[in-house]
Amino acid sequence: MPAKELSPIEVYKLLPGTNCKECGETNCMAFAAKLVNRETTIQNCPPLLNEKYKSAFDKLWALLKPPVRAVEVGVGEKKKIIGGEYVVHRHDFTYFNPTAIAVDVSDEMSDEELTARINAVKDFEYEYIGMKLRLDMIAVRSTSNDPAKFEATVRKVSESGFPLILCTLNPAVIEQGLTIVSKEKPLIYAATKDNWREMAELALMYKVPLVVSAPFDLKMLKSLARTLVEYGVEDLILDPGTMFGEGLADTLNNFTMLRISAIEKEDEFLGFPLLGLPITAWQEKYEDQVINEWNEAMLACALITRYADLIIIHGLEGWALLPLVFLRQNLYTDPRKPVSVEPGVRKFGNPTVASPMLLTTNFALTYYTVAADIESAKLDCYLLVVDTEGISVESAIAGRKMTADTAAEAIKNFKLDDYVNHKTIIIPGRAARISGEIEELSGWKVLVGPLDSSGLPKFLESSWKTKSS
Repeated sequence: MPAKELSPIEVYKLLPGTNCKECGETNCMAFAAKLVNRETTIQNCPPLLNEKYKSAFDKLWALLKPPVRAVEVGVGEKKKIIGGEYVVHRHDFTYFNPTAIAVDVSDEMSDEELTARINAVKDFEYEYIGMKLRLDMIAVRSTSNDPAKFEATVRKVSESGFPLILCTLNPAVIEQGLTIVSKEKPLIYAATKDNWREMAELALMYKVPLVVSAPFDLKMLKSLARTLVEYGVEDLILDPGTMFGEGLADTLNNFTMLRISAIEKEDEFLGFPLLGLPITAWQEKYEDQVINEWNEAMLACALITRYADLIIIHGLEGWALLPLVFLRQNLYTDPRKPVSVEPGVRKFGNPTVASPMLLTTNFALTYYTVAADIESAKLDCYLLVVDTEGISVESAIAGRKMTADTAAEAIKNFKLDDYVNHKTIIIPGRAARISGEIEELSGWKVLVGPLDSSGLPKFLESSWKTKSS
């Protein structure tokens, strides 16, 4: 059953009904609502784990489990959950586990190049509206087909702490790598129609997830997945093949058909995460490698948009990586919940009791834009962040999410008198219409600031001292 059609009542009927609060909620109905929204799991209900509720547990799991299986790769803080999605279209509900981005290395790289690529993955970080965007995994490819070389490379890469993908079609080489890192739960690539039995045995022996590969043959891909499931391998990831250029349309069509089959047609043997390989854009050799990097970035963006739960890339240029992590983050934000920050008072620089007190909303993009402008201008001030349910100033004013009442209430609740002694607050220019009402309700003098926070330095220089006195 698609997540959007599930009712809290259906879930509530299967819960123990003890209202014991052990789950952290006030009652079982509240817990049921959280389950429907996928904000908690059935394992968080201790009574439900009792043997006498096993039937109810199984029924709940059948209702709540994602049509696309969630597969864990790695252990510890950097563990990645691949897949686990419920809907084809994001705005039907939400997407949950952002596409994991893996960077490749090979066992024929020099120590210097290998170290440089590992460090590049470690060091990549970009702060975006309060979130740190990073790369996720490292794929170790055996281009030598030499078990000893592969083992040495895997050993070195494993020290990075990143989840690993071990890549070769040779089961003997894969096993050599697994002897080093099996406890770190790497993903192994790949089982094909020729080696599936050996790869299945390795996946079962070492308890690791397995990629199933049948490029551009969806019937074979499903057949292999079914065979492996019946063989006992449950954690699978599907590789339907990736091509750039003339094969791009078929690539994206296959990814789309697989996701629709898993979710809308409930095909259990296609209900697994999907692996995309933008790295294939490097197969075409150009004198200028910027072309390869550009093609890979375009292909990666297309795959992220078309349901790839994991991608492997080669390029490491910042201009190519940033669009990927931005696109991924935007696709995987919850459309039901605007991106917001905690309301309250923030300090910038070294403010005193005579410093300006500014006001903005808790929409993350608005807040971080204002904060960046304040910091770049090196202003010493306070910023009151008002709860507008994560909506920007203009929309919050129009939608009555920020009113004179809510502004006055925030001034009172956050005790602005404890921060400054002048009882003057500067509101955004787009909130000018409620300035008089705020003054009446709060007893504070209100200055209407610029329409854009980039104008704050000039505004404060010309208006603060005279108008606040």
